[in-house]
Amino acid sequence: QATLDLIDGSLTVNVSGLPDEDTYEVWLIDNRGGQSVAPEATDTMVHVGTLARQKGNATLQEQLEQEAFIGFELDLVVVTPTGKPPSAARILVGSPSLFQRLYYNEERGLLAKVADADVSVGPEASGKSLWSSPFRALVPAPAYAQETESLNATLGSLVARGEDLFFNETFKGNGRTCGTCHPAENNLTIDPVFIATLPPKDPLFVAEFIPALNFEKNGGKRFEDPELMRNFGLIVENQDGFDDLANKFNMRGVPHTLALPTSLTINPPPAPDAFPQQATGWSGDGAPGSGSLRDFATGAVTQHFPLTTNRVPAGPGVRNPDFRLPRPRELDALEAFQLSLGRQEELALPLPLNNAVALRGQEIFLDNNVGKCNRCHGNAGANTAGSLADGAPNNANFDTGVERLPDQPARVFKAAKRPPEFFPCDGGFGTEQTKECGFGSNNPAFGNNQFNTPTLVEAADTPPFFHNNAINTIEGAVAFYNSQAFNDTGRVGGISLEPTQVEAVAAFLRVINGLENIRSSIALDDRALRSIRTTPKANAKNLLIQSREEVKDAIDVLKEVGLHLDAVRHLNKAKHLVNKAINNSDPYVQMELIREAIREQNLARRMMVARG
Repeated sequence: QATLDLIDGSLTVNVSGLPDEDTYEVWLIDNRGGQSVAPEATDTMVHVGTLARQKGNATLQEQLEQEAFIGFELDLVVVTPTGKPPSAARILVGSPSLFQRLYYNEERGLLAKVADADVSVGPEASGKSLWSSPFRALVPAPAYAQETESLNATLGSLVARGEDLFFNETFKGNGRTCGTCHPAENNLTIDPVFIATLPPKDPLFVAEFIPALNFEKNGGKRFEDPELMRNFGLIVENQDGFDDLANKFNMRGVPHTLALPTSLTINPPPAPDAFPQQATGWSGDGAPGSGSLRDFATGAVTQHFPLTTNRVPAGPGVRNPDFRLPRPRELDALEAFQLSLGRQEELALPLPLNNAVALRGQEIFLDNNVGKCNRCHGNAGANTAGSLADGAPNNANFDTGVERLPDQPARVFKAAKRPPEFFPCDGGFGTEQTKECGFGSNNPAFGNNQFNTPTLVEAADTPPFFHNNAINTIEGAVAFYNSQAFNDTGRVGGISLEPTQVEAVAAFLRVINGLENIRSSIALDDRALRSIRTTPKANAKNLLIQSREEVKDAIDVLKEVGLHLDAVRHLNKAKHLVNKAINNSDPYVQMELIREAIREQNLARRMMVARG
């Protein structure tokens, strides 16, 4: 952990888990090269000092000089072996969060206005002040005279830039974008039904038409498994390293990127267990570097975007790069966009639901002696409810036994081939080799068999379920927790729900998913209303298309099991109205259609949940 005091210029660094036999140094990096997020010779590097051993930890406390940081923007904090610069060797790499970067970024320092509104400024100010501090080179003068809308516009611009990068930027790779696997029209994930609608030359299928990415044509270096992708929505991941592409890989589903602000917080255990900065990916360790969401894009581009399996990034002297890595400003924008998607807050359960079966399902869900669901999925989210992990709600990793399920569909498929094809066990979190994985618990793998807890509010319309897409329905996902595979783990003392109780819990999850769809759709409709007169027509149209997809999702998750068919009728009317607004060129007619669609959705919502 590195703490930089922007008032007095002091830097404090605390590191645990470093080997005792060596010494280490701390550097601060301003990424100026533009070729890579990794430290390069063209970057501005400031050597701070050497870490000192103290009670099992390594610490450093230094007073920094202002002159060294004039025009300096902090991108990375790096720990290196003594005598080696960051461009040559790195033990630990960390970066400030998006909002820390926005706080002192000279181009976007509007956050300083909000954070420091209570700090006295001007010639009469006494005591410490950001205005008068000797370290103000890192902090722009707070724009106190500007309105809050200026900050919103700044963040909105950053989100819009991130959206463009997410769906359109290929990073000079194989043609894929982030949106290739996280399409907006399919809840930012992919599944076999959606994949079947894509054209043959869609970038998702690059392993089928780029020889350098084809398993058989590039010497057995596996980039994707087209059969498992098309049939089960599984993607090749090399989170344990790229050193053995033929044998060292895992097949995982694509997690959606909704409600990320609610699911990133982790409270790691003490050393020697090493946890990342934030919980990302299926095993909580999906990002390289510091393990933050900001770093996730770097790992995603390296994993999924290359022209060949050599995965050589562009850089000085590189003649045939496979891709370019995102630049620091692009990482900021991508992080901002991802954080803007979906819910920004947790639900507050219990809800006054109007459907008796869903209401009973909520009771079972919240009962720590029956369903026990709320223990790990507090308020149907991704965080523990405080009864686990030292009482602090956080996104935790657990071994739930999913990988030990027998007859997993993708494994059955591979086993039926003649001859049966190799399919390694997925060890989950970490890179330590283990032999206790999979059905029978006797298969080699890398990791501790633990996986990340996903949010449940968005679950019903984002199947298949679990990291290996082993279950296709929300009812089947709830029923899994009755299985021997789960109960053998000893988690929460075991669960035993009757089939009717499984159906009730699933009904509850379907209803809260439908309510979230309605909330999201109305929010998109409101944005479309505001944009019709002020922005190009295409912007409002795109928002309305997204709104229509949300309404369709709400209809599907309810109608599939006959839930709230009275509300479904209003949702169908809303879908029809939004569709008419999409195809109408008269802005006044459009706005009236959108307002009527919102009224229909509000009627549907009131049928699903009582006011209060």
